[in-house]
Amino acid sequence: MNYAVIMAGGSGKRLWPLSRRKRPKQVLKLFEGQTLLRCCFNRLTPIFDSRNILILTNAGYADVVKESVAGVPYNNVITEPVVRDTAGAIGLAASVLAKFDPDATMAVVTADQMIEPADTFRQAIKDALNFVNANPDSMVTFGIKPTFPSTQLGYIKCSTEPVKYPKCRNVIYKVDHFREKPDEKTAKRYVEDGRHFWNSGMFVWKAKTILSHLNNFLPDATDPLRKIQSDWDGPNQGKTLEDNFPKLPKISIDFAVMEKAPDVYAIMLDCRWLDLGSFAALADIIKSDKNNNIVVAGQSELLDCISSIVVTEDAGHLIAAIGLENMIVAHSPDATFVCPVSQAHRLKDLLDLIEHHTGEKYL
Repeated sequence: MNYAVIMAGGSGKRLWPLSRRKRPKQVLKLFEGQTLLRCCFNRLTPIFDSRNILILTNAGYADVVKESVAGVPYNNVITEPVVRDTAGAIGLAASVLAKFDPDATMAVVTADQMIEPADTFRQAIKDALNFVNANPDSMVTFGIKPTFPSTQLGYIKCSTEPVKYPKCRNVIYKVDHFREKPDEKTAKRYVEDGRHFWNSGMFVWKAKTILSHLNNFLPDATDPLRKIQSDWDGPNQGKTLEDNFPKLPKISIDFAVMEKAPDVYAIMLDCRWLDLGSFAALADIIKSDKNNNIVVAGQSELLDCISSIVVTEDAGHLIAAIGLENMIVAHSPDATFVCPVSQAHRLKDLLDLIEHHTGEKYL
């Protein structure tokens, strides 16, 4: 059977003070009252029964995640007791699915991306599911045609000749290499050569296949995952998870498996794909006003403001400003962040300073 696994563990520090330790970016209601997680869930439900959609998140996010996606069965939200990057999270999900369905095919998607149009995304997922079900040793990832030379994203390099598989509407390519975040000169070359694509961080594979690769390439994960799987859905589930999940190596699935495994293929997603990692990214998602301001607020009055970003989830809170140009104003119930757009990359330094003065980590 086919399943979807939503990775919803990221914190989103670059969206502070809206995103917090107990309220990550994927549950912020910034998109016409919808959260990123809810948008992701809605993209999947035309393909997957809601009972076959799992959500992986950090233990501290469990309540807000369950609130954000009320249609998911309670037990389908799996909480990770500590952060162990994507290899550990995917290994956990695959172990759970394989216990109850040894032939499970899983689509792994992330909760913090906006993908439009949704129909294009769904067709690519369906094609990948068909391909993997017919070729169970294969693994499929999704590439995005780069629109600029990003140094913040990983890349995949594909072969020039497509794989012939008539049951797919999308073209499938063999992956030659995975490339990590490049410098600017290399990123420009990647954009120009037409064979490198942004790594979307989404995958489709058999649960047993990814577990086999984790066993081969990340043997330190084998024993903890087997113990977790053995006790899952039993009286010792919680304790076994608490005892063994922290033993998993902290490493991404790309480093652990994808860069080493054979039979890795890619489908190119011909759609608008945005990774919401900063306030500036809102400009790519939300329509600006006549003065090029991005406003996400129930009440706002901007006088002679240009190219600024104003954000709050509080519908009853008025944000008023005069003469702002290229500024960010982000309001939450207990903190307000004001910064030139050009200085937003220093937000981590600011959070470190706040922690130093208050003793509160990431508030």
